[in-house]
Amino acid sequence: MARSAADRLKLTGTSEPVPVPRRLVAGPLEADFVDAGLRAIRWHGVEVLRAIAYIVRDRDWGTYALDIADLVVEELDSGIRVSYSATCRSNEGAVLRLAAAIEADAGGRLAFTVEATPDAAFETNRCGFCILHPIEGLAGRPVTVTQTDGTVEQARFPERIEPWQPFKDMRAIAHELAPGLRAVVTMTGDRFEMEDQRAWTDASYKTYVRPLAEPWPYRLPAGKTDRQAVTLSIDGDRGGVPAPAVRPGAEGVSLSLAGVTDVFLPRIGVAVAPEEVGQALAAAERLADLAPRHLLLHFDPTAGHGARELAALAALAHVLPGVPAMLECVVPGVDAPAVELPRLAALVGASALRPAAIVVGPSVDRQSTPPGSAWPDCPPLEEIYEAAREVFPGVALGGGMFSYFTELNRKRVPVAHLDFVTHATCPIVHAADDASVMQSLESLPFVTASTRAFVGDTPYHLGPTTIGMRQNPYGSRTMDNPQGRRIAMAHDDPRQRGLFAAAWLTGYAARLAGGEVSSWTGASFAGPRGLLAGGETVVPAFHVARALADLSGCRRRTLASSGRARIDGFAAMRADGDTEVWLANLTAEAQAFRMDARPREAWCLDLAGFDAAAGGRLPQGDPGAGLIGPYAVMRFLVASS
Repeated sequence: MARSAADRLKLTGTSEPVPVPRRLVAGPLEADFVDAGLRAIRWHGVEVLRAIAYIVRDRDWGTYALDIADLVVEELDSGIRVSYSATCRSNEGAVLRLAAAIEADAGGRLAFTVEATPDAAFETNRCGFCILHPIEGLAGRPVTVTQTDGTVEQARFPERIEPWQPFKDMRAIAHELAPGLRAVVTMTGDRFEMEDQRAWTDASYKTYVRPLAEPWPYRLPAGKTDRQAVTLSIDGDRGGVPAPAVRPGAEGVSLSLAGVTDVFLPRIGVAVAPEEVGQALAAAERLADLAPRHLLLHFDPTAGHGARELAALAALAHVLPGVPAMLECVVPGVDAPAVELPRLAALVGASALRPAAIVVGPSVDRQSTPPGSAWPDCPPLEEIYEAAREVFPGVALGGGMFSYFTELNRKRVPVAHLDFVTHATCPIVHAADDASVMQSLESLPFVTASTRAFVGDTPYHLGPTTIGMRQNPYGSRTMDNPQGRRIAMAHDDPRQRGLFAAAWLTGYAARLAGGEVSSWTGASFAGPRGLLAGGETVVPAFHVARALADLSGCRRRTLASSGRARIDGFAAMRADGDTEVWLANLTAEAQAFRMDARPREAWCLDLAGFDAAAGGRLPQGDPGAGLIGPYAVMRFLVASS
């Protein structure tokens, strides 16, 4: 439905319209054409592939926007035919011209071909097709991989997240849709391999062009045309049609509240960097109202942080006496740990900051080491942790990665030397459209389970977990976003200021159930990724974060949803015996729902209540409401039975 610019701002923090997909239908084969690629490719309503897209990356792994022209969509008796041209300009000014064609027929065949020709040497880290397989329903399932030399491998989609590529040198990959019915994807034009994108919280296994072991960035020669093609074929017994899927919006979502579990909601806190302290101090009353269970304070000597920055962090910590401060401390790695750690400890000791916990990590580990690359020089982590333990006696010691699970999984820390393990997440590393960001919630149970598999019983701290990227492990910078658009790897994502982020944070809390996360930095307080909209005004996610802080350590109640991709949420038993339920609409359209419990009170954060919520008050709602608006969040109190 068409929305005003004002409503789009409230929903997603940006007035940029959401691209409207064009539905392509060839009998039982369907796909959505959007942003020059295909999404949600379905056979008899069942998702076969999450996406096929032709991607062009710059040297920092940023994604070039394609300017589309000459789009033609033909609906023929034999199926669907799409053609278009596109261009993108490199950071050096070279222009890459694309000619694309898509053909699909009712027999279950879809072909996507692109010819790319640069007018001058074109620098890129990747130029070609990416194919995404969905994770829900495929994790751990059998798969057949055909390599370029014809070798056939019988394997499985990984259940635990793989640190390296599960499949290399691929020509084709096939999985079963129903007994005797397979989906076969064939790739030509270059060498392909697969990575487990759940490591970055993408909800997909990604097959991509050009092995990472090859040098990058590389240059496409001027005037030379590169041709690639991806073909999907539905092969086998056509009588073995998969069970039809329920289409989004076809029926209301049923929500069922069950018993109290032995799982506790994590203790939630907020992150603050030195450059954000001024804004945070100016909103000290809001910070006190939020009542986080910890402060995650960032300190980086390689960025010029010193005594002044520690003094600022200490001033902020004093706003919340009794709330533990966790200091993230980047170890420069210029001198030996036995030399650098005492210097850092002396700086902290000379300040008024008294951290209850400290996380140390070498600066070089903030940059990712991809497969095939040489690991940078770095002292053994055991040596760094031992030096930190000696100079910070009585302070809980954490280690892991200031970046993401990807890096932690590739460089697993010696947990015997630590009191807790940590990593962050960011949902816009690879894609920044609304659907991909919300789908990233699907990956969280796999991330936490995979972490637990190698850290054992060591306490697990997660965060920060913001939509925007605070640091780019894969390039020299995060992406500027002055126009407030949906951009991968942007340090400032506008959705953080909309209802979208409140729904996403609610869904995030829901998907942590069973992950045994003891503490969670679920937001930044100030700055571009923060809970403040300006002055004392707050963004919608503030209300969810405040509730999570209040419910920290409470037992979860099981909350089941018949349509988790549309409505998800969490429930907890409060100290007074009542149950508090939070629901989020994860879609851009209103959703009907039924809940088997009868709420006593309700509050609603939606378009109508947006302005009131910005002032810090969560508007009252209808306890009997059976409809939740786009990206809206609802809070219910259910009396103890």
